[in-house]
Amino acid sequence: MLLDILPLAGGAARLVRVYGGEPCAVLPGAVPGPEGGEWPITELGDYCFSEKPRGLPGPEKTCRYEQDEDGTLRLTRVFGREVGGRARYSFDFDAPAASAQDDDLHPVCGNFLEEVSLPDSLRVVGSCAFYNCRKLRRLSAGAGELTMGSDVFLNCFALEDLIVRAAPEQPTGLFALVGSITEAVRALFWPVGEASPRAGLWYPAYWEDIEETPAHILLHTFSGQGYHYRQCFLENRLLPAEYDAIFPQGHDADDAAVMAMLCFDRLRWPWQLSAAAQGAYRDFLKANTGRVLTRLLKAQDMEGIKALLALDVMDADAFAEGAALAAKADNAGAAALLADAEHKKRAAAPKKKRYDFDF
Repeated sequence: MLLDILPLAGGAARLVRVYGGEPCAVLPGAVPGPEGGEWPITELGDYCFSEKPRGLPGPEKTCRYEQDEDGTLRLTRVFGREVGGRARYSFDFDAPAASAQDDDLHPVCGNFLEEVSLPDSLRVVGSCAFYNCRKLRRLSAGAGELTMGSDVFLNCFALEDLIVRAAPEQPTGLFALVGSITEAVRALFWPVGEASPRAGLWYPAYWEDIEETPAHILLHTFSGQGYHYRQCFLENRLLPAEYDAIFPQGHDADDAAVMAMLCFDRLRWPWQLSAAAQGAYRDFLKANTGRVLTRLLKAQDMEGIKALLALDVMDADAFAEGAALAAKADNAGAAALLADAEHKKRAAAPKKKRYDFDF
């Protein structure tokens, strides 16, 4: 993987472009400076991962680094001059042509990009940084707070998961991230080295409408609860009680499948979950286990199916629906799990008393 870096004032750096042959990019937190020391990567440039970038700085302003498989970074070009080689010119028709190797670099961008792991050092994400990355499905970020440009995730329709490498009580950049996404997305607080997330929260989709009245007053309205869920932060810390208080207020305008997953993940990882909120989530989940199973079967998420069964929210009708869904998905493992759970539940149920009448 190759990285083009623009040095910033104060010894920091901005990532302006990534090249490589893999659709999953793990970005380093710092790069070695040409004259010693390190430059922490604190910014993603505008259109950094867009297929059609605008206003990229020329090679005479940037440094290029090659990242080996073990994560080692090597400086290969400094402000237009190859390390140990000739100078590289930009927009100079009298200069020698760029090497074929340089011309054939494959940018990690657009529909090629599927996953990105942002460094802990990052603080700014430029405008349109992921514009038209239609296959981007997962983004991981550290505990640092973030400032977002405009239209950062425009047309990122496949984005499903935001992984926050921090505890849910820490200040993070999640408020800025979900505020830049209007489609449904899930956030997982998953500290490094832990086997499972500590909390899972869904942010349903929402729509904004602006209407001008005859008096030329603009009315700004929101459809769906997704906007309200995105406001449950204070000083970049999640407010779980405020988040849980939204669900009982109604969710008829929201996607029922997303709301079922919201209930499931909140119960699956019940960080600071009150008894009252737990009851509301369980009631909805009991009536919508089929929606959750449909999603888990599609993802072949066996651990998720085990977690759903452990919540003990399925009755006989739900088990019958689950068996049909597993058969349709041709997932024998899931069918076996469901059958075993149903058998154990029936065996544990109190048996009705029987009476013999001896005349």
